[in-house]
Amino acid sequence: MSEVPSGLSMPGIERRPPRPSATLMITRDGPEGVEVLLGHRSESMPAFPGYWAFPGGGVSRVDTTASEIMGIPIHHCAILRELVEELGLAPLNGKLVTVDEDFRGMVVDDKANWFPLALDGDIPSDITGLRIVSLRTTPPFGPMRFENTFLHIHAKEHDEFSLVGQTEFEDARWMRPSDLIGAWQNNAIKVAPPVVTLLMEVERCLELMEQDMEKVAIDLESRKPGRRSILFAQGVEVVPVKTATLPPADHTNCYLIGDPEGEFIVVDPAFRNREGMEDVAAAVERHKGDLVAVFYTHGHSDHMADVGLLKEAFDVPIWSASPTADRILKDGDVLTLGNQEWTVLHTPGHHPEHLCLLSDSGLVAGDMVAGIGTILIPPHQGDMMTYIEQLERLLGLDPHLLFPSHGPVIPLPHRTLEHYIRHRSIRHDKVLAAVEQGHSKLEEIAKVAYEDTPDAHPSLAIDQTLSHLLSHEKDGNVRSTDGGWVRA
Repeated sequence: MSEVPSGLSMPGIERRPPRPSATLMITRDGPEGVEVLLGHRSESMPAFPGYWAFPGGGVSRVDTTASEIMGIPIHHCAILRELVEELGLAPLNGKLVTVDEDFRGMVVDDKANWFPLALDGDIPSDITGLRIVSLRTTPPFGPMRFENTFLHIHAKEHDEFSLVGQTEFEDARWMRPSDLIGAWQNNAIKVAPPVVTLLMEVERCLELMEQDMEKVAIDLESRKPGRRSILFAQGVEVVPVKTATLPPADHTNCYLIGDPEGEFIVVDPAFRNREGMEDVAAAVERHKGDLVAVFYTHGHSDHMADVGLLKEAFDVPIWSASPTADRILKDGDVLTLGNQEWTVLHTPGHHPEHLCLLSDSGLVAGDMVAGIGTILIPPHQGDMMTYIEQLERLLGLDPHLLFPSHGPVIPLPHRTLEHYIRHRSIRHDKVLAAVEQGHSKLEEIAKVAYEDTPDAHPSLAIDQTLSHLLSHEKDGNVRSTDGGWVRA
């Protein structure tokens, strides 16, 4: 992605209010301390595929009706229903009991069936011991936002859960919070950011309260911690900064990269006003390490901070591929940031000076890919074929996660990179085919090349068609004439 092309007017973004949702942290006393139950989400799920997460989901109209008639809080109704669907369990007198298979099947087939079954007592709906322990709202970089209520129940006894009949979880298991956090820190598993930070708080409290989860839950309920740090991976914290970027995105991801308790850098601070500066500065202040530099992935305006505000906030050098940088980085450089190493990758195509950063945690991808919207290859500055070649290079590196400049973390890098390569390569071939068919005017070529994408913005289609043509011209496939474009 980049700033909106000069002279192009884009419609404003109308953001819908966050959708209410609820998730449930289930704990028990295990042989070596408190354990928490998490499910491994199927890679076919649209949100957090392949991640370990708590059971839960969106609050529905069914839950609203049930809440009004049963006198149970709406988020409690939602989580009781989700618990039946996903694990086949229901709380009863402090115990999690198995729900009859036929009743569970009815709920899986139609969530509206939970309400009458619960009302008749066929499915237990005991909310004793359910506590609200945290409240979190999806950050503004997300295409779909949720206002999530984290509930908790400590199961003194429990029947075995069952994953039969639902498609969200492929696996589920009990783990100690410390073991789960350790596996996440070593990039052995993927865990959603709010779950990570909540479990970090749980683990901290367990140490203070002698592994008494009931006391921890009461403490969390009284504070309802909503930790502001958004941890995509170990050593990767994101701070969304509002920017004038290409819709539907309206934020750029600023990253704090490096050792959580040692040296770190700020990537693409992007702020142009004091509010954005203060958001990034607050995150730096919370960090337990030492800031050593500001790193720019490239020089587009929706990535770079206001110079005056940047100097006011941070007295550190600038690292980038620009000749004006305090430290000019090149492909293969290794940044040692405390106990972490990040390798610099020069990835031109979107911008001639574009850089990525790679470590075991994943790839800081800049504008090579986007978690929301699309990536533009600016004519006369970028190069489409070079961009595709760099995507292929990144695919070969097999990163753990992708951390884009716009949108949420990308959990399945191979799938996203393969999609980008396939999509851009097909478009590249269509542009050439349009010229071979005798179309010479830029507008005509764009119309043919984008005939399978009727919703594409006409001006953007023309802009990107020109990028394809210029790349083809560089490779000797086409040439420009006074009348337009012809086969070389």
